[in-house]
Amino acid sequence: MKKIMRIVAEIGFILLCMVYLSPVYIVVTNAFKNRAELYENMLALPHSLDFVYFVEAMEKMHIVQAFKNSFIVTSTSLFVIVILASMAAWMIVRVDNIVSKVLFMVFVATMLIPFQTLMMPLMQVMSSLSQKTGLPFINSLFGLVYMNLGFGASMAVFLYHGFIKAIPRSLEEAAVIDGCNKFRVFWKIVFPLLKPVTVTVMILDMIWIWNDFLLPSLVLSDKQLRTIPLSTASFFGQFTIQWNMAMAGLLLAILPIIVFYIAAQKYIIKGVASGAVK
Repeated sequence: MKKIMRIVAEIGFILLCMVYLSPVYIVVTNAFKNRAELYENMLALPHSLDFVYFVEAMEKMHIVQAFKNSFIVTSTSLFVIVILASMAAWMIVRVDNIVSKVLFMVFVATMLIPFQTLMMPLMQVMSSLSQKTGLPFINSLFGLVYMNLGFGASMAVFLYHGFIKAIPRSLEEAAVIDGCNKFRVFWKIVFPLLKPVTVTVMILDMIWIWNDFLLPSLVLSDKQLRTIPLSTASFFGQFTIQWNMAMAGLLLAILPIIVFYIAAQKYIIKGVASGAVK
């Protein structure tokens, strides 16, 4: 009886996996079909592996410029989030007073606010700041990086905060006795110990920033500034949708992040587990 139950459970697990993987199957198989073949049977395998639609999709997406913009936005945002969030979390943990506790609660509380409730006020505030300061918060990669910092800081501070609490204070006190100031204590002692959670923050934020469509669509209006998710929108017109080209474009857009995630997924589990347990 137990053997039968185990077989049924395994079959159910396999069917569940197939349901989760079905969107990936549809995107990959339909990227090699023409429109007639796609509308004939969306679930069937392609008649041939023709990469012509990938070439056309790359030309229409201006893939080189889009990849360059996505790389600049993602790498700069990750760098700024890691540096500022790790330093902020360290000070919040080590300065144990009511102000630091309130600041941490504010960071945690902002994780609960959905982006859709903030997007219109955010655009109004950024437009006003651009007019008053002259800084390009709207329609610039700088403005997009600045907003990514705001939306990514809360989760990063939360993860760093849990990890830093497990680092013995005696290590930092020993460094101070040896003559280190606070700046050197952080960079020479604390930051190297944060490697697992730093990798976790980078992977999670990279997946979010690279694939983000809504915020860049609000901030960037110039075609030369489009990121890869924005460039895939060129396949969806008001009256026609080039589904086969769109599938090829979507596959090109998600391919780098899938490869990166598969290569680094063990660090996500390790970093989240370390932060949660400690």
